[in-house]
This record gives sequence, C-alpha cells and structure tokens, in this order.
Amino acid sequence: MTGRSSIGAAIGLTSLLFVPGSTPARFAKALASDADMVCIDLEDAVAADSKAEARASAVGAIGPRVAIRINGVTTDDGMADLQALAAAPSLPDLILLPKVESVDDVAIARRHLPGAALVPLIETARGIRLAHAIGQAPGVVAMMFGGGDLSGELGVALAWEPLAIARGLFILACAEAGVPAIDVPWIVLDDPAGLADEAQRAHALGFQAKAAIHPAQLAAIHTAMRPSRELIEEAQAALAAYEAAGERAIRHQGRMLEAPIIRRYARIINMAKARELT
Repeated sequence: MTGRSSIGAAIGLTSLLFVPGSTPARFAKALASDADMVCIDLEDAVAADSKAEARASAVGAIGPRVAIRINGVTTDDGMADLQALAAAPSLPDLILLPKVESVDDVAIARRHLPGAALVPLIETARGIRLAHAIGQAPGVVAMMFGGGDLSGELGVALAWEPLAIARGLFILACAEAGVPAIDVPWIVLDDPAGLADEAQRAHALGFQAKAAIHPAQLAAIHTAMRPSRELIEEAQAALAAYEAAGERAIRHQGRMLEAPIIRRYARIINMAKARELT
C-alpha cells in the first residue's frame, strides 16, 4: 500500500471540492475542475443502504488529487471503510475523519492506516475543546472546521456570527498544532457574494483552505485563499530587505519590519512555492 507522504499531503491546499460517493459519474467532472483536491464523501452524502457501493466506487477512484471522507471510525461503516482502504493498492492523498472528539479516534484510523495523511473534522463542542490535542496526534496533517454539525448542536444558524467564537478557538488549536485549517463549505449555492465574503473572513482569521460543494464556488475560494502576485512580490521584497539589514527590525516602505511580520511573509512565500507561483 502506497500513498503521498503525510508531510506533503496538505501543503499548498486552498480548496477541497466534495462529491458524494454515491454518484461516481460525477467524480471525473469534479477532478476536471481546478480544485486543489476532490473529496469523495462516504459519510453524510451517502444513504445507509448505499454505503457499500459508494465505498467500492471511492476505493476504485483513488488517484492524484483524491481525498476520501470516511464514516466515523467508531461505527460499523467507518470500520468497513478503514478495512477497504487498508486493502487498497494505494491510499488517497488525504483521509478525512468525521466528528473526531478525541485523539483515540485518530489512533484508531492510524492503526489501520499507519501511512495515511489524516484530517480530523472538528464538529462538536467536545471536539472544539480537545482540538489542540487532536491536531497534534500522529498522522494529522490538517484539521477541518465542521460548522454544520456544530451549528446543529448549538441550535444556531450555519452563519459567521453564531460560529465566530468556535472558529477562533479552532484556529488557535490549529496554530498550536502547526497544521493547516480548512473551513466549512458555504452551502447557499445561489449567493456568490456571501461565499466571497465568508471566504475572505475565513482567510483573514487564519484559514488556509475552504471546502466547496460545487465547482462554481472554487473561483471565489481561490481568490480569497491563494496569495496574489502583488502580495508575493511584497513578501519577497520585505524578506530581502530584512535579510540585508542583518535580520534586525527596520523601516521598510513606511512600515516596521520585525520578526512577527517576517514570519507572516515567510508563510506567504512558502504557500506560493507550494503552489508553484514563484
């Protein structure tokens, strides 16, 4: 069994396009989009009586840019998903684990798939509380904010303001763990302005990527999440000036450059390099 290394699986990721595992005819269309990665969903998007067929279709579709969201690892369907992936010739680039509430959930997946790049979905109040530890579990390469289930648990709308505190706590957990943060999809398909606004807010808060449920959403997500040419050039100039000054705080283009600012610019350059934009 082979697969991409855990280290590189989430580098440069800005978009994750979901497609139901029960609709294999749509896999090729999703992969033909410019999504960074396509996630075949075996969990919420698949009815109970279609799980086995969807599982077989997903395993058969494993290839470049393919991720799979399995069912919960403590469920019978989740265990069947893990066993099917363990028997597959190769692993998907990422394996998303739904409703993760403890490091034990990650450990179960890792026991079955020791080389997998794992992405826990943090979708409950308990998951948010323990996200700092979950993000540091072996095998975890990113985490995703599961706002849909969390909004249901809280009894609030799936909107920015009701989930603002939860998003902030999630971002802090990802920062502590040193893993990229992926934001929940925008579910209103006929509101591109709302999507653009939420994607910009998510990026400003610290999210590296945002999930999508339709290819038409990708352009707004990429505009928000990917560094622009102007920002890349700004970062390059700042890093060069800081290095020329002996890596000491300096005035540069009317602003103070010091270590915290330089760390942000370095992250922008690293993202650009990962996306081959430089």
